[in-house]
Amino acid sequence: MGVNASVLAIDAGNSKTDVALIGADGTVLSTARGGGFQPPAVGIETAVDALGAAVDRALELSPEPVGSVAHVSACLANADLPVEEEQLAAALRARGWGATVEVRNDTFAILRAGVDEPRGVAVVCGAGINCVGMVPDGRTARFPAIGRISGDWGGGAGLAEEAMWFAARAEDGRGGPTELAHTLPAHFGLGSMYALIEALHLGGIEFERRHELAPVLFATATAGDPVAGALVDRLAEEVVAMASVALGRLDLLDEEAPVVLGGSVLAARHPQLDARIAELLAVRAPKAALRVVTQPPVLGAALLGLDHTGAAAAVHERLRAQYS
Repeated sequence: MGVNASVLAIDAGNSKTDVALIGADGTVLSTARGGGFQPPAVGIETAVDALGAAVDRALELSPEPVGSVAHVSACLANADLPVEEEQLAAALRARGWGATVEVRNDTFAILRAGVDEPRGVAVVCGAGINCVGMVPDGRTARFPAIGRISGDWGGGAGLAEEAMWFAARAEDGRGGPTELAHTLPAHFGLGSMYALIEALHLGGIEFERRHELAPVLFATATAGDPVAGALVDRLAEEVVAMASVALGRLDLLDEEAPVVLGGSVLAARHPQLDARIAELLAVRAPKAALRVVTQPPVLGAALLGLDHTGAAAAVHERLRAQYS
C-alpha cells in the first residue's frame, strides 16, 4: 500500500519550483526542486508538465512508496486572477496527484510562511510587486498585480526602468542631474547612459538583466542622490498603500496584525526603505506589526495544505520546526 501523505506542497515561481511531501504528523517526507513556472510563455499544460517532473522526483525520494496524497496545496506564480487559479487547479486535478487540489497565487505562500496562523498581510517586492491578505474565516484580500495596467508601481524591474528614465534625461539635458547617470552604466562597465541604452536595445546586454540595476539605485540613494532617494521613498509609499488597503478590506486596521515583507528587494533590508515603510505604516496602520519573512515559501504552501486538512496545531509546529 505504501505511506499515505497528508499534503503535497508546491511553490512555483518564475525561476524555480520547490515541492515538499508532508506526512500526516507534519514530517517532511521528501523534497525536490524544478525549473520555473511560466504558463503565459509556454502554455498551461507544458508548465504543469514541468511541475510534474518535480512532483515525480519528490515522490521517488520518499523513504517509503507513497500510496496516496490527501491534498495538493499549490502556490503558483502567474496565478494572478481567480480565473487563472481555477484554470490551473483544473489542470492539476487532471494529473491525479491528490484527492483534493487548491491553487493560490504564490504570494500567499510567502504570507503563510511568515505568520503563525492564516491571518495577516504580505507585500512581496521581487521582480514585480504584489500584496495579499487572509484571515482564518477564509476571507482574502488581493490585487490583480499584473503590472501598470492594474495600477502597480515598483518591483525590481520597474525600479530599474524608472531609474534609467531619470538617468537618461539627466545625461541628455531633458531632466535634472542625478548620479544615476553614472552609477547605472558603471554597473555594466560602461561610460555613459547612451552606451547602456544601446547595449540593452541591441542585445549586447540581455534586457532581463536590467533588474540588476535595482541594488545600484538603492546604493545611489544611500550615497545621498535626491532623485534615487525619491524613488526609494515612492516604493515605500506603494508598499504601505497596498498593505493598509489589504488590512482595511479584512477589518484588521483596528487590531494587531502582522504585515510580512518578502521578495528580494524587501528582504535586502535597505535602511532608507525600511525606515520609510515603518514611518508611513505607523500612520496608516498603527497597530500593524512589521516583519520580514525568512522561511522558504514552500513551507507556506505546506502550512496552507495543513490548514485545509484541519491538522492539529502540533502538526503545524512540527512542520515549521523542520524549516527553522
